[in-house]
Amino acid sequence: MRMRFKPYAGPELAACDFHVHEPMKQKGAWHSLFARPEQPMHIELGCGKGGFLAKLAAAHPEINYVGVDLTDKVLILAKRNIEREYAAAGREVDNVVILTHDIERIHSMMGPDDTAERIYINFCNPWNKKAGHKKHRLTYPRQLMQYRDFLADGGEIWFKCDDEDLFDDTLTYLPEAGFEVTWMTRDLHADEPAWNIRTEHETMFTEMGIPTKALIARKTALPEGVEPFTPHPLER
Repeated sequence: MRMRFKPYAGPELAACDFHVHEPMKQKGAWHSLFARPEQPMHIELGCGKGGFLAKLAAAHPEINYVGVDLTDKVLILAKRNIEREYAAAGREVDNVVILTHDIERIHSMMGPDDTAERIYINFCNPWNKKAGHKKHRLTYPRQLMQYRDFLADGGEIWFKCDDEDLFDDTLTYLPEAGFEVTWMTRDLHADEPAWNIRTEHETMFTEMGIPTKALIARKTALPEGVEPFTPHPLER
């Protein structure tokens, strides 16, 4: 279902203290945005309505969080969910920021100095079965190569999805980009870990009887002969 245009989203986000208005100008200085810049930084790519990010960030003040999504009409809901979760916890919003950006061009806002220890990717678009469309997946090798630039050595990608083809393909994409799968399950809720926070999509698919697939992959050395990511000159 297509989400309606929200005319109030832009002004409300512009007035939000934890919304990053011009993310590309923050390249190389993301840690400086937080009250405790020395803390580890985790990033959720495709944070959507922010239910997962809000609960995670509010529960872990010792970590700084960045939530990225493509449109303001979704991000405004993340903003409100974060405010609601922090109010319930009696805490100031001081360890999470949100922003709108094209994740396929994440390199334009993140640099090697913006070191993240973990990336979350939850229920991203699997795209259709046409070969050319798969390159838009957030776990496609070109995307994984971009994440390497700002992911710490030994840093991790935590990935969840409902789609079997996407999960199987991701298991092949990861080693191509120098990531080692250290943990995986094809039914996350069969023996659900205590650390799991269910997303909105996760709850929906579970109610439909579709099991959640999940994995953790660690950044390792690039395979021999694989070159680091280099953006097109017009994208730099």
